[in-house]
Amino acid sequence: MSRVGKQPVALPDKVSVAIDRNTVTVKGPKGEMSQDFNPELTIRQDNGAVIVERPTDLRHHKALHGLTRSLLSNMVIGVSEGFRKTLEIQGVGYQASLQGKNLQLRLGHSHEVIIEPPADIAFEVPKDSRGTIIHVDGIDKQVVGQVAADIRGWRPPEPYKGKGVRYLGEYVRRKAGKAGKR
Repeated sequence: MSRVGKQPVALPDKVSVAIDRNTVTVKGPKGEMSQDFNPELTIRQDNGAVIVERPTDLRHHKALHGLTRSLLSNMVIGVSEGFRKTLEIQGVGYQASLQGKNLQLRLGHSHEVIIEPPADIAFEVPKDSRGTIIHVDGIDKQVVGQVAADIRGWRPPEPYKGKGVRYLGEYVRRKAGKAGKR
């Protein structure tokens, strides 16, 4: 049996779940999420927890079992606590700022990059970071990760000087520059 799939998803106090065949809707203090799951799996609510069961031990049922449970867990965590990805900008003159809800990036291009947040996503640039830290907050883990990856994609860290946008704590392997003449 799937080790991930057999664990029940505990529901915090202020989170409610509505199950309609293969559609699950989760409501919480941060918002509401809904997702369709494979109809071959059984999803039920029991004693303040959501349980996912699979019909057989076929390989694809085992894979769907763990996946479905993880997605449900991420939905519950998202509407109760939310998710955050933190990005760090390194480089002379590289910085970020907010224009209303939009994120404005100066990354060494000939123009400033303006990023509009998708629905349920918020950007934050702490004042004490001088524009070098960006927080991406939201309730959907997949969307938060994709938006952070898109921001990083505008100027990924380069290996020679380390300049660019990176995840907080990301290790960038540094290379030596070209050797001088003797």
